[in-house]
Amino acid sequence: MVIEVKNLCKSFNSVEVLKNLNLQVEEGEVISIIGGSGCGKSVFLRCLELLEIPDAGNIFIDGQEITAQNADVDFIRRSLGMVYQKFNLFSHLNVLENLILAPTKILKIPKLDAEKKADDWLKKVGLISKKFSYPAELSGGQQQRIAICRSLMMNPKIILFDEPTSALDPTMVGEVLAVMRMLSKENLTMLIVTHEMNFAKEISDRILFFAEKGIYEEGTPQEIFENPKKPLTIEFINKLKFFHYEIFDKNFDLPEMQGGIWNFSEKYGFNNKKSTNIQLCCEEAIFEFFDGCYSEGDAIKIFVDIVYSESKKQTEIKICSGGKKYNLLEVEDTMDHLGVKILKKIAKEIKYFYEDDLNKIVIKI
Repeated sequence: MVIEVKNLCKSFNSVEVLKNLNLQVEEGEVISIIGGSGCGKSVFLRCLELLEIPDAGNIFIDGQEITAQNADVDFIRRSLGMVYQKFNLFSHLNVLENLILAPTKILKIPKLDAEKKADDWLKKVGLISKKFSYPAELSGGQQQRIAICRSLMMNPKIILFDEPTSALDPTMVGEVLAVMRMLSKENLTMLIVTHEMNFAKEISDRILFFAEKGIYEEGTPQEIFENPKKPLTIEFINKLKFFHYEIFDKNFDLPEMQGGIWNFSEKYGFNNKKSTNIQLCCEEAIFEFFDGCYSEGDAIKIFVDIVYSESKKQTEIKICSGGKKYNLLEVEDTMDHLGVKILKKIAKEIKYFYEDDLNKIVIKI
């Protein structure tokens, strides 16, 4: 195993956050850590690196006890990569300089070798064209992809992700998750604190649900998301439900998307009218964006997200599109834009935003 935690305890003053937490992680395992705010998820990751000092317990990283009194903490930490909520890139260094700084200074890798390795990772995450850009010139999603590359430059056996998409605009979440999906196939051990439930379900070998000062329930994604056993897990899983669909071609599989929406709607008890209205909103908005945002031959990028709050009984549709700026809510009221009339008629509320080179609409049903 590459991580072993025994009886980990951590308090802040009189507030006990973690109590007698035990965990074993096998090499290559991908584990997502979920739970409510303040349940100790991020504190746990920080304890693994000794960024927070445990009050009691033992932590072994790749067979070495990082909590031992005489441990070479800096050396043991080299097995760990950490990706934070905030990107923490050096603002005065360009992308390439950010990536090669630690390998050349700490690992003593020759500069040319480090630059070649940086190029390789930048190509994998689709940012080779940004190698001489500065952080302020990048979007949040691009900065987080660079932060992931920076961790990988140190050849870690384990990568810890502390809510890596929480500081991002929703439109940028997908690009970071895509990189993490790619890494999950590289036989890296990954521990991911996340609120992206669909992503956790898709990518993980194991899910840890944190509550009551530690790991309250654990299991496969199917066990936790489809058949949780314990009361707090059931309550948490039932709060928010998600449907996600990605489109990269005008000839996308519309029946597949609509079928997925209908299954989602049936699963959570929507009546036929509501289910049909959600399908109509998604379809009309997508084709309106096709016509307004893209010219012939343009690369298509549209993301559809449906979020249902079971506790509030509210449904929200979020659709994001690349291409040129196009506020579909301001088009002329003609038969050529019948889809917009349908959207406005169905929606209780509809808003348009243009941020980070993406068109976004949020529709409340």
